[in-house]
Amino acid sequence: MDPEDGTAVTIALNVPGSHDLPLTLMRRGVEVTLEHEGVEAAEVSVTCLDDEPMRALNRTWLDHDRVTDVLAFPLHEEGEPPLGDVYIGVGQARRQAAELELPLEEELVRLTIHGVLHVLGYDHPETADAARESSLHYRLQERLTRRVMGEPES
Repeated sequence: MDPEDGTAVTIALNVPGSHDLPLTLMRRGVEVTLEHEGVEAAEVSVTCLDDEPMRALNRTWLDHDRVTDVLAFPLHEEGEPPLGDVYIGVGQARRQAAELELPLEEELVRLTIHGVLHVLGYDHPETADAARESSLHYRLQERLTRRVMGEPES
């Protein structure tokens, strides 16, 4: 916290169970995203869950009865510092990373950034097509993921 202006960023990472995850990289994903957006005061929690708890959250809050990779819940009103919860489906992240032939660490960073961008108000089309992938949300997510992973930004 900056004692002069009261700004602070609080990041909580929650990993129930015995997952061995790249928490330092995931935390860096939150930090880089907030820094990019010029956010100096925020509270963000990132919780990693297995398939069934992710499916239950998706069913309860979005009425989608399926496992998903990330859910984000902005909890702040307009004009307030960002406050939100991000939930990452570890099982789904593993499957996606394998399918795309990417390191799991990269996919978890990508999903963390994706969720934080939702908390900050970014959105994308619901369909899984070119329009979704060309949205500002996705383009920014990919650029920030490359930054966190130490890859050149194109």
